[in-house]
Amino acid sequence: MKELELKYGCNPNQKPSRIYMKDGELPIEVLNGKPGYINFLDAFNGWQLVRELKKATGLPAAASFKHVSPAGAAVGLALNEVERKIYWVDDMGDLSPLASAYARARGADRMSSFGDFIALSDVCDVDTAKLIKREVSDGIIAPGYEPEALELLKAKKKGNYAVIQIDPAYVPNPVETKDVYGITFEQGRNELVIDDALFANVVTENREIPEQAKIDLAIAMITLKYTQSNSVCYVKGGQAIGIGAGQQSRIHCTRLAGNKADNWFLRQNPKVLNLPFKEKIGRADRDNTIDVYMSDDYMDVLADGTWENFFTEKPEVLTREEKRAWLDQLTDVALGSDAFFPFGDNVERAHRSGVRYIAQPGGSIRDDNVIETCNKYKIAMCFTGIRLFHH
Repeated sequence: MKELELKYGCNPNQKPSRIYMKDGELPIEVLNGKPGYINFLDAFNGWQLVRELKKATGLPAAASFKHVSPAGAAVGLALNEVERKIYWVDDMGDLSPLASAYARARGADRMSSFGDFIALSDVCDVDTAKLIKREVSDGIIAPGYEPEALELLKAKKKGNYAVIQIDPAYVPNPVETKDVYGITFEQGRNELVIDDALFANVVTENREIPEQAKIDLAIAMITLKYTQSNSVCYVKGGQAIGIGAGQQSRIHCTRLAGNKADNWFLRQNPKVLNLPFKEKIGRADRDNTIDVYMSDDYMDVLADGTWENFFTEKPEVLTREEKRAWLDQLTDVALGSDAFFPFGDNVERAHRSGVRYIAQPGGSIRDDNVIETCNKYKIAMCFTGIRLFHH
């Protein structure tokens, strides 16, 4: 198949629309549903991300994509009891490594992952399909599907769930093009290999970056390669816990990603874990309610006459002081930035979310200020010398 006609482009008024190969066959097969223009953008970016994560770590990887940026990305490490609960998989028994990777990717920012497009590095197994079947999602791309897993996925969305199989042996042209306003842009593909060598130039007083931190930094930087710039990514324990994408200001990226990382950790607070939800409340509504409960707008779900819609009894407020005390326990977080930090304020904000390791290109005229701020908090920071913009 050289080309595939699509219903429309980014918007319904943008017709005609298709994907096609100038030379050769398309490296994909649509096994179910009718993926759209944005679905394919998410699918191909997501596939590149998980393929690189698997190559860098040797572990199965998964990504949850929305609007051409990842909401979450992770590798297949086992979940602990608290993680199983906050990702709504505590009723599913032991999960396969691939299913664990997707539970982590989806669970990092469940609000943003609602209606995601999924990318898997490995053949989709039954465990992963069962997890996906009960989530709100638009589609999936993977190098293959176990027969039972494929049948489970085909049953989603009244049979319209988009299922794409990609040829894992496909190698794209080293030069890529893009048309904007009738004008063609051309550039070499970003084939940068991200490995330990990228983190060798440690510029701070604290020069200790342990192996797990290097893995987390690699996950951060690979994630950033496929995140709309400007972007910053916080990672802990093999998964992105906060991604700030598409911001014009670096500090806004750092704040956005940091706030998401904070929410990820706050979901583990006993007051949040033990919210007395009514049985009829679904996962998506629980996620929305939890998000409001943890915010400064908590009275939107705790006011008399309102809390009764969600809870069997009125929960106690999670105070600002309690939140800060809980967040102060978050530590050993790794942070990657796709371009240099121009000011030390980025480090100040990162520190408040437990960041202890940073990888960024360096090259700002204020590098000395950024390094000094890291030294104040005993943060280890390396300069990669490589920018990772993605548009």
